[in-house]
Amino acid sequence: KNSSYFVEWIPNNIKASICDIPPTGLEMSSTFVGNSTSIQEVWSRVIDQFSCMYKRKAFLHWYTGEGMDEMEFSEAESNM
Repeated sequence: KNSSYFVEWIPNNIKASICDIPPTGLEMSSTFVGNSTSIQEVWSRVIDQFSCMYKRKAFLHWYTGEGMDEMEFSEAESNM
């Protein structure tokens, strides 16, 4: 029924990994990103904040000074 919402390259539609080397001072660390509608609001907020900051060109000089092209930000915004 919902198979059209899943991608074939992630069979269970969840990607998880474990890093053997924890950050300094910690025993372990992990990251998990799941395909869930509950995280949709968080990503929507991140996209809105990115768009607002990019329109103001806030902090853009730090990235262009290191060699990034401004077009990369436009592409990233359109891909979101």
